[in-house]
Amino acid sequence: MSSAPPKRPGGLGRGLAALLGDESRDAGFDAPPQDQLLRVPVGLIAPNPEQPRTTFATPSLDELSESIREHGVLAPLLVRREGTGFVLVAGERRLRAAKQAGLAEVPVFVRASSTPLHQLELALIENLQREDLDPVDAALGYQRLIQQHGYRQEQVAQRVAKDRTTVANALRLLKLPDEGLRALKAGAISAGHARALLPLEEPAQFVVALASVVAKGLSVRATEEMVRALRRPPPKPPPAGEVRALQRIGESLTRSLGTRVAVAPKKNGSGRILIDYHDAEELERLLGLIGPRG
Repeated sequence: MSSAPPKRPGGLGRGLAALLGDESRDAGFDAPPQDQLLRVPVGLIAPNPEQPRTTFATPSLDELSESIREHGVLAPLLVRREGTGFVLVAGERRLRAAKQAGLAEVPVFVRASSTPLHQLELALIENLQREDLDPVDAALGYQRLIQQHGYRQEQVAQRVAKDRTTVANALRLLKLPDEGLRALKAGAISAGHARALLPLEEPAQFVVALASVVAKGLSVRATEEMVRALRRPPPKPPPAGEVRALQRIGESLTRSLGTRVAVAPKKNGSGRILIDYHDAEELERLLGLIGPRG
């Protein structure tokens, strides 16, 4: 009676030698033929060069690190093979937190084939699903899909499960001056504030308006109203000939009434006549001259 074949070790905690054979100690890690779940040393995982996120909140990372220190990494990182190591595709917060927690190795899901485009898509989708990717990083991620990989806005929206208008509005934010991008990235203003400020094309005017929004804590609606007022063209001055004629009228009335009279034009041919008086007695005199008779 033949003996049963030896039982292969199972479970995620087998280690790389058990998974890949003793030869892996000398030859490095052979690329798996298909997707595979492993545990690998954190030092063999390089960061994702297509990572759209440029900032990681320290308090949030500290909390995750403390959780990992106590419970371990519960969700495997997504990686791809490169040489004798790995390149991260998704899960950079978990990797950073695991290193911070002092873990020697982490669980990974090895994607058999992953292009730079696929890496960018997955990293972008992962961050967007967590809904804390700042608007600037999200917009830059969309822009990379368009510029480096030839996507149209409709394709970007489909790949990241967003409405096309959402993608278009995000891309508009990249037209902000550097001061606006920094304020948006830091959370000093919202994407709504940023879009409201976009029509201000004069750099100095934009900086003043941005400072006002931040200092006063203006709402998006109040910001829109401020921008409309700033963009409203100043009233056109009346023609020089008309100004001189009104000055002569004012001088004539001044001589007639014995007090200073100014004629102030307004829009559409209207205006005001301003008559000075110094005391109640002079007011009575003027009323006698120009007031109702009878």
